Amino acid sequence: MAFKIIASQCTQCGACEFECPSEAIKFKGDAYVIDPNKCTECKEAFDTQQCVSVCPVSKTCVPA
Repeated sequence: MAFKIIASQCTQCGACEFECPSEAIKFKGDAYVIDPNKCTECKEAFDTQQCVSVCPVSKTCVPA
């Protein structure tokens, strides 16, 4: 399972893009999106998902 970004809640701050260890988050069109084929949920790298930990709006990066 990968994570996704709720576009309507995203402030487009970009914090998640730079924290993602698998480089799964990119700005496309007018929103940040997570490529489900690249998202590893930070398993084996961190104890928590980095996009969730840096996002200023709770429940914006969520399990897909």
